[in-house]
Amino acid sequence: MSTKPYKGFEPKWVKEAAPKDSYRSIFRWGDPDFVKYPKESLYKMMKETFKMTDDDFKSYCGDIGMGKVELNIPSKLDEKHIKALKEIFGDEFVSTADYDRLSVAYGQTAYDLMRMRQHRYDSLPDAVVYPDTAEQIEKCVAYCVENKIPLYVYGGGSSVTRGVEPIKGGISMDMRKRYNKVISFNEVDQTITVQTGMSGPCLEKTLNEAVKNFGAKRAYTCGHFPQSFEYSSVGGWVVTRGAGQNSTYYGCIADIVLSQKYATPVGKILTSHYPREATGPNLNQIMMGSEGTFGVLTEVTLRVFRYMPENRKRFSYIFKDWQTAMDAAREMMQCECGYSSVFRLSDPEETSLMLRLYNVDETPLHPILDKLGYKDMERCLFLGFTDGEAGFSKNVAKNIRRIAKKHGAMSLTGFVCKSWEHGRFTDPYLRDTMMDFGVCTDTLECTVNWSNMAQVHRDVRKVCHALPNTIVTTHMSHCYPQGANLYFIFITKMSDADEFKAYHTTILDAIQKSGAAISHHHGIGKMFPYLRTNVFLTRYEKYNDTSRYKIILFYPGHQEGNSFSLFDTLEDSHTYRATLLVNK
Repeated sequence: MSTKPYKGFEPKWVKEAAPKDSYRSIFRWGDPDFVKYPKESLYKMMKETFKMTDDDFKSYCGDIGMGKVELNIPSKLDEKHIKALKEIFGDEFVSTADYDRLSVAYGQTAYDLMRMRQHRYDSLPDAVVYPDTAEQIEKCVAYCVENKIPLYVYGGGSSVTRGVEPIKGGISMDMRKRYNKVISFNEVDQTITVQTGMSGPCLEKTLNEAVKNFGAKRAYTCGHFPQSFEYSSVGGWVVTRGAGQNSTYYGCIADIVLSQKYATPVGKILTSHYPREATGPNLNQIMMGSEGTFGVLTEVTLRVFRYMPENRKRFSYIFKDWQTAMDAAREMMQCECGYSSVFRLSDPEETSLMLRLYNVDETPLHPILDKLGYKDMERCLFLGFTDGEAGFSKNVAKNIRRIAKKHGAMSLTGFVCKSWEHGRFTDPYLRDTMMDFGVCTDTLECTVNWSNMAQVHRDVRKVCHALPNTIVTTHMSHCYPQGANLYFIFITKMSDADEFKAYHTTILDAIQKSGAAISHHHGIGKMFPYLRTNVFLTRYEKYNDTSRYKIILFYPGHQEGNSFSLFDTLEDSHTYRATLLVNK
């Protein structure tokens, strides 16, 4: 982002850190001392699109949350339960304080943020606990099952699907404070096992410094970098089947996870830890994406990769139109020359915004793009970088260049990619400064095949644009030989939570009707009207004898004969290893 001062009127962007006990310290994104706001050219673009004037940016739209959190909503949890929780976690790691309860009540979708700004508390936990060990979590799960107390997990809090919201009160388990340790590192197998509250930066730093931390022979990387990387947890990645921005090379989290450990109502469940096996349905894959349905994820073993940033080759190209850019991207993914690590293609509307965001508009190149045939609102920006062994990385970049030139693209060098890298984890900070003036930003994403990509792109954007004066950007990411993820970002003037939810639902409807997958990597949480993890009924039953159990899952509208069950226990053990049991 450019740091040039405004020449004309500048809105009163909130540039100071929010007070530590304030509402804003909860609903704003990320580092309390970091601020990001639109540069002047973006501000002017917003005013023009939203039909706003400088006068609209002279005062804030509603409460910006600088006041101290005071809820006046007492905990409904009986004191005997509070006492029992303190025996499990310790006195200082159980809280019923207003601030602590609100801090884990909502995630990061615009619906959550608007409700907090409006001091609307649809959901609050009655108590917050801060685990330190898997044993504490197991005891807590057992206690909650015995006493029928709802239990929720708060990993990094970056959910954009209402995945962490405690809609029935009860207990919220906040993993951020203490549950972030390395269990083991195995350089021979190239794996690391961690507690699920570990954040992305903590995991990546640990692996980058593997020589110092573990006496390893080289540095490693996790390979998983979602935009929420700085404020999301390993556990959150797994239970939502997440994908990072480098997934085209490293794979999504479902490709990176080797094994999982859960605390469930019948004890511990460990999935197998082999790189591949042919023993029926893969329980690792079944457990991933469960979003808390089966129990609390306590430990994860991940594949790790050699860290070789010196081999990275950056690129950016400008294509003349969306169809040509899609054709080029498909050929790049299907040419069998290896995959780029980051692979990102913006449609014309996003390209118009991104050239400003990435400061291309401040270079001599910007004014001559139209003259060269790359016209505004038609041209498409493609950027990314390669990773891996030096020869491999170089060869992938060479073939991307070859295919781009074949389709009439012009190189913008690695400048744009470097600018994107610099801001890729900080762009969410823009959302808060704009929302102070009633401008809302949120996202939706879906998976498409190459054969229906143009149609899905057209149909979904039409519904998004049905709301007047709205910016709707789309980019392709997380690509495969058979298709890609389409990521839609909408920016509009809106500050009412219910109005937002209604608009959001129309876009979900459009994605579903278009024939795309309803989600690629965000999960579904409680925000999706079609699929909700909280409507599953899970029943644990004894199997044949008293030392074996099966888990039976029921779907909405199920019939008893249509249920299916998972998991068998080891004899005389409280550790449950996964085996499929068919309930006929």
